[in-house]
Amino acid sequence: MTRSAARPLRRAALGLSAAAAATAAYGVLVEPNMFAVRRERIPVLPPGREPVRILHISDLHQTAWQRRKPRWVRSLAARLQPDFVLNTGDNYGGSTKSIVLDSLDELLDIPGAFVLGSNDFWAPKIKNPARYLLGPSNVAKAHSNPPDLDARGLIDAFEQRGWTQLDNRSAVITIKGTRIGLSGLGDAHMKADAPEAPAFPDGSEVKIGVTHAPYSRVLDRLAGAGAQLIAAGHTHGGQIRVPFYGAPATNCDRPRDEARGLFRRGGALVNVTAGVGVAPMAPIRLFCRPEVSVLELISR
Repeated sequence: MTRSAARPLRRAALGLSAAAAATAAYGVLVEPNMFAVRRERIPVLPPGREPVRILHISDLHQTAWQRRKPRWVRSLAARLQPDFVLNTGDNYGGSTKSIVLDSLDELLDIPGAFVLGSNDFWAPKIKNPARYLLGPSNVAKAHSNPPDLDARGLIDAFEQRGWTQLDNRSAVITIKGTRIGLSGLGDAHMKADAPEAPAFPDGSEVKIGVTHAPYSRVLDRLAGAGAQLIAAGHTHGGQIRVPFYGAPATNCDRPRDEARGLFRRGGALVNVTAGVGVAPMAPIRLFCRPEVSVLELISR
């Protein structure tokens, strides 16, 4: 090949390299800070009841160096004025408890409930992100050592502010005259889920299941217990999505078209939020903005 003939190929290669670098910079510096609110209307209340607004937040993965995210999260209480908060876990990003609590401070003034994820117990480890294309990560192998994060302290702090833990537990709340039953399961990704979902409290007019990772077995248990709505996180929406294709991976056994959004499983609607944060060891989002969900419960 002559030198003049090789020039277009060199220019094309340089152009592709520049495009790849620009995409990577956008995915690391821009989109992780393009926070969004996804709204869903869920017709589960008895006829004639006043709507109930639930803020579903997950996968905060708060780190010490992030500044925009905690400011945005703190603003949600005043901007969205939720009646109740559901937090579906993975609050830590390798940071301290005080940093997590500072990010959630205003939301902790609102009644709420929570479950934990594996990253509330173990700090993230360096791993090859391409591994997720082969299936869910192996938590048993990655977390063979004792937990290195203060999960107990986080639980105590949440409960002191009035939030209710739902890992393999149930509870009941009354909001605007509607008695709402909650049934939670521990993180299936680290096999912390109980063999059966806790029964919903007697007299529950609306039944909501809560878990961190939306594995099929957990969704089936909660739906089988009578859940009308299930809230989960964990997937990050795929974190990187391919246009016209979707999420290449979900890090659980759900199909890629259920990496985020609202879908039906058995008799329940399932809301999987794409989460607010990113995996600290792979801090990139592409075509998958960080989000919280506003679940507006309305009359059937």
